[in-house]
Amino acid sequence: MAVHLDLRFDRPHEECGIFGVFEHPEAANMAYLGLYALQHRGQECAGIATSDGQKMYFEKNRGYVADVFNEEILEKLKGDAAIGHVRYSTAGDTRRVNAQPFLIESHRGKIAVVHNGNLINAHHIRKNLNREGSIFISTSDTEVILHLIARSKQKTVEDAIIDALVQVRGAYSLVFLTDDKMIAVRDPRGFRPLSLGRLNNAWIVSSETCAFDLIYGDFVRDIAPGEMLIIEKGKAPLSLQPFPEKPPAFCIFEHIYFSRPDSIVFGKDVSEMRDRLGRKLAQEAPVDADYVVPIPDSGIFAALGYADEANIPFNLGLIRNHYVGRTFIEPEMSIRHFGVKVKLNAIRSIIEGKRIILIDDSIVRGVTSKKIVDMVRSAGAREVHMRITSPPYCDSCFYGIDTPIKEDLIASSKNVEEICRFLGADSLGYLTLKGMLGALGKESWCVACFTGKYPVDFQRDELAQLRLFEKNGAVAVGVVSLNG
Repeated sequence: MAVHLDLRFDRPHEECGIFGVFEHPEAANMAYLGLYALQHRGQECAGIATSDGQKMYFEKNRGYVADVFNEEILEKLKGDAAIGHVRYSTAGDTRRVNAQPFLIESHRGKIAVVHNGNLINAHHIRKNLNREGSIFISTSDTEVILHLIARSKQKTVEDAIIDALVQVRGAYSLVFLTDDKMIAVRDPRGFRPLSLGRLNNAWIVSSETCAFDLIYGDFVRDIAPGEMLIIEKGKAPLSLQPFPEKPPAFCIFEHIYFSRPDSIVFGKDVSEMRDRLGRKLAQEAPVDADYVVPIPDSGIFAALGYADEANIPFNLGLIRNHYVGRTFIEPEMSIRHFGVKVKLNAIRSIIEGKRIILIDDSIVRGVTSKKIVDMVRSAGAREVHMRITSPPYCDSCFYGIDTPIKEDLIASSKNVEEICRFLGADSLGYLTLKGMLGALGKESWCVACFTGKYPVDFQRDELAQLRLFEKNGAVAVGVVSLNG
């Protein structure tokens, strides 16, 4: 029996990764490789748009980057400028029409865009645009931005983008492509990362710097919160700060879980930050054990830090299968914890008879964590101790992360002792909020998922609408999804 399994595990999930390259003779190939490096940020849809200065070309579809693109398709994506996108879906909405880039034709010519984030007032804007005759082809909030650009009375594309973005609220990192320009913009609070790089004479932008490394590009700097970069042929990028300044609110989960450990995000080395989280966790939640075992992959560097700080041996007691699709042939006989075991397996020779500390980044619903604890016990562990490199995850995110409604978050209704009993662990320890912030540095982080204090305030009707999206999914015409 063919079954579709949600193998994203019991963690919050980043919605997308974006990439752009300008003035490179193999722009489409570079975008393809850039998206390959960003595949961890989105595994359900992929797309690329290119420009040769006269025409635009694009291809997008459901699936991994390697599934959507091949040599023949890439050869058709002509031009020396390209933008690309990978995404997760929200509420199971994986239709091709929601894949990015989005491309429109307007009186200013063709404009393509890729987006990472979430606009919390998009449903209001969309409702008004619908009343005035606008026709939407997707359920994505990103399309709202293009409609606002098309309707703007400003003379230049840059000014029309600014005009559109001053009307939206929430999180956005965006890359636009026109016939002759690439424009990168980050929201004033800088929720989602976006970096600038250089590849010979070409300029590149990416959600993470690991994409620069793959194509032998050089990381130049982060695009600043509220900054717009206008990149034209033969010119250095023009930097503008067209939006009112706001206190920064960097998504702390980029360092806890989302980003690849070989990236520099928000100016900090991700692997080093995870090592620090593990060390601080060892100080705050020590326990005597035989091995420190990471839940791969995001737990590895934190587990190394914990093990070194606690002077307990590190061991890879869990092995992850990286070659996992979305559909499987499930045998008729019952296989316990099938969904988890497809992706993770315990090494009995390491675990049997041992006291094990499992290191993970977060617990969301708790269902997957419980299955992992059960798996480790089934492999013969004498004791299983869970240690989490973040505080209890108790509030939903509205800034571009796919999280369940608050009522489905286990920490919203259970204390640590109750969660421990649910998991079946011998003990459970979370990193405190103070410890987490101390480990990562006193930056301006968004920690709303741990505190319920949101940097961008919601109006009551906005929050009610977002709750409705969470429960029902954005599948009706005229309703916008939560993902960018």
